[in-house]
Amino acid sequence: MIAIIDYGVGNLFSLSSSLHNIGLECVVTNRREIINKADKIILPGVGAFSDARKLLAKDGLDEYLIEQAGQGKPFLGICLGMQLLFDKSFEYGEHKGLGLIKGEIQPIQTQFKIPHIGWNSLSFVKDDLLTKYIKDGDFVYYVHSYCAVECDDALVAVSDYGTKVAGIVRNKNVCGTQFHPEKSGEVGLNILRAFGEI
Repeated sequence: MIAIIDYGVGNLFSLSSSLHNIGLECVVTNRREIINKADKIILPGVGAFSDARKLLAKDGLDEYLIEQAGQGKPFLGICLGMQLLFDKSFEYGEHKGLGLIKGEIQPIQTQFKIPHIGWNSLSFVKDDLLTKYIKDGDFVYYVHSYCAVECDDALVAVSDYGTKVAGIVRNKNVCGTQFHPEKSGEVGLNILRAFGEI
């Protein structure tokens, strides 16, 4: 069973529907006893980093999630949820992240329109279980203005948006997608399917 963390932000219905669609049992929750029983964790997120970080810190949910990840439980962050996995963010100030992946979140430095909204192709950096059911060049759907940098060791796949955008990252059992797999059609479903098998 996958615990989708409900902390006040995120496209929870779309994500849970996608998981059910591919036969993966999931529950939307912020209750520790349920998260503890889950086999895997997904941290979704939309909006501003600082607001999400404060919501996660409420009642110590952030520290509990760090503890769960430290026990080796497969953990996936999506969009802002991925950004929260990093050491810190510079979105409207400097804010501490969960520190589960080395790197930081910075504004996208590109000549193209910001925010980066729409379909973009993935280029694989290295082999990973998360990409076992997709191929290099497959398209996924992005909506973001900030991206992970200084995280080369964690890079699994990138997209080109006038600069290298970290699309998929992983540090051991902790992984993330900057794009929305639940909005990325069959490619996104295949990424979620692969996560379900980790």
